[in-house]
Amino acid sequence: MEEGQELERWEGYVDWRNKPAVRKKHGGMLAASFVLVVEILENLAFLANASNLVTYLMNFMHFSPSKSATDVTNFMGTAFLLALLRGFLSDAFFTSYVIYLISAVIEFLGLIILTIQAKKPSLKPPPCNPLDSPCQSVTGSQAAMLFGGLYLTALGIGGIKGSLVPHGAEQFDENTVQGRKARSTFFNYFVFCLSCGGLIAVTFVVWVEDNKGWQWGFGISTIAILLSIPVFLGGSSLYRSKIPTGSPLTTIAKVLAAATFSRRTQQGITNTNAVIDYGGPSPAESKTETYFKEEFTQTITKTNNLSNDLTFLNRAVERQPINKFLHCTAEEVEDVKVVLKVIPIFLSTIMLNCCLAQLSTFSVEQAATMDTRVGSLTVPPASLPIFPVTFTMLLAPVYDHVILPFARRITKTEMGITHLQRIGTGLVLSIIAMAVAAVVEVKRKRVATHEGLLDSTKPLPISFFWIALQYLFLGSADLFTLAGLLEFFFSEAPAKMRSLATSLSWASLALGYYLSSVLVQIVNSATGKGSHQPWLKGSNLNHYHLERFYWLMCVLSAVNYFHFLFWAIRYRYIKSGTKG
Repeated sequence: MEEGQELERWEGYVDWRNKPAVRKKHGGMLAASFVLVVEILENLAFLANASNLVTYLMNFMHFSPSKSATDVTNFMGTAFLLALLRGFLSDAFFTSYVIYLISAVIEFLGLIILTIQAKKPSLKPPPCNPLDSPCQSVTGSQAAMLFGGLYLTALGIGGIKGSLVPHGAEQFDENTVQGRKARSTFFNYFVFCLSCGGLIAVTFVVWVEDNKGWQWGFGISTIAILLSIPVFLGGSSLYRSKIPTGSPLTTIAKVLAAATFSRRTQQGITNTNAVIDYGGPSPAESKTETYFKEEFTQTITKTNNLSNDLTFLNRAVERQPINKFLHCTAEEVEDVKVVLKVIPIFLSTIMLNCCLAQLSTFSVEQAATMDTRVGSLTVPPASLPIFPVTFTMLLAPVYDHVILPFARRITKTEMGITHLQRIGTGLVLSIIAMAVAAVVEVKRKRVATHEGLLDSTKPLPISFFWIALQYLFLGSADLFTLAGLLEFFFSEAPAKMRSLATSLSWASLALGYYLSSVLVQIVNSATGKGSHQPWLKGSNLNHYHLERFYWLMCVLSAVNYFHFLFWAIRYRYIKSGTKG
C-alpha cells in the first residue's frame, strides 16, 4: 500500500499543509481555475487605480502632467519589478501559495491608506483653480501618506504578480502532452481573466472614481483584494505547490564564479570524458580535501552531459574549483545556461513595455483634452483601455480554440505557434501603434490650432475614438507578448528557477515603465537647451511635441525588433530542440 501511495505522489510537490501532493487529488485545471478567478479580482484592483492614477495626481494632488506621468510609471515599474523578489522567495524559501497570501494582505493595507487619504480633505492639498493662482502640490506628511500607501500597494502587487502565475502553471503535469497543452490553455486564459478584471476596472470603477469620488474607487479596489483571499483559499485542498529548493541566485553566482576562477589541474583536461588522477592523499591532506577531490573526479566523468552552448561555463565542471564551495554539477551548469540564453529575449521586450506605459500616462492626458461624449454619455478618459481589453477578451479564446489547433495541424508540432513567434508579433504591433499614435497627435494638435484652442482647457472638437487606435494596437501587442513571455519563461526555465524566471515577464514591464520615465527626462534635457521649449514639459499638453516623442519611440521599437530577431532566430527550445 505504501509503495502504491509513493507512485501516486507528485515528486517535488506538497499540498497546502506541506504534506506530499497526490496525483489524483492535487493539481489540474480545476485547481488552476481558482487562480484564474483570483486574477480577475486582483487585476480589477490594480488596473482601476493604475489606469486613472495620473488623473488623481493631477487633479487632487496638483502635480504637473509630466510629473504625474513620471510618478505613475515609477509606481507601476516598482510594482512589477518587485515581482522578481517574490519570484525569488517562491523558488528559494516559501511556496507560491504562502507568498500570494502575504502579498494580498500587504496590498490590502496599502489600499486602506489610500482610501482614507482620498476620503479626508485634511489629508489632501486644498482645492484650487489653476487659472486664478498656481496650485499647491501635496507635500510633507500628506505626500508621505500618498507615496507610503502607493508603494505598500506596489509591494503587494509585485508579490501577487510574482507568485500567482507560477502557482497556477505548476498545477499541470509537464511530462505529458495533454498536461503541456492544458498549461498553454491556462496561460491564454490567464490573460483573458486579467482582461476581465481590467474591463470592470476601466468602466465601472473608473466611472465611480470620476463621478462619486476617489474614496469609492480605492474602496472598491480594497474590497476586491479582500475578496480574492477567501477565493484563493477555497482551492487549497486542490493545489499542489513546488517545494522550494534554495536560492536560484546562489546557483547562478556559483557557476559563474566557478567558470571564471577555476584552475586547470596538474595534468589538464583534454576532453570532456577525462578523469583526473589525483593519486593518493598526502599525509597533510584533510579528510575534507580528500572527499572534495573524489567528488570532483566523479563529476568530471559526467561532463559528456554538457551542451556546446556557452562553452565557457563548462569550465565550472571541467576544471578544478579554487574552493570546495564552488563545486558545480553538470545539471547546475546547464540550468545557468538556460537562464543566460533567455536574457536577450527578456531585454528585447522592454521597449514594447515602454510603449505600453504611454497607455496609462500621455494617452490618458491626450484623451482628457478631447471630446469624450458618446451620445448623452460622457466617457472618462481613463476608460479608454476598454478597447484593447475587450479585444483581448475576444481574441484569447479564439486564439486558444481556433488559431492554435489550426496551427498545430498545419505545422504538425505540439506548440503550433512558438512562444517567440507570438512575442515577435507583439513587437511588430507595437511599432505600428507608435506610428499611429504620432499621426493621431498631429491631427489632435492641428484641430487645436485651427479652432484657436491651444491655450484653452476646453475639450477639443475631435472625438477621443481617435486615441482608441493606438490602444487597440498596443493592447493586441500586449496579448501576444505577455502570454508568450509567461509561457516561454515558465516552460524553458529549470524547475528550481521557474518562479523567478516567470517574474521576468513582469520585470520587463517594470523596466519598460522606468525606461519611459528616463526617456521623458532625456528628451526634455536634450530638447530644452537654450531658449528652446522642452518637448514634454509644461502644464498644457497642447504645447507639448508629443508627436515627435512618439516617432522617436517608433524608431526605437523598430531597432529593438531587429535586436529581437537576431536572438530569436538562433534560439533553440530546451524541451524540443526546435528553433525560435
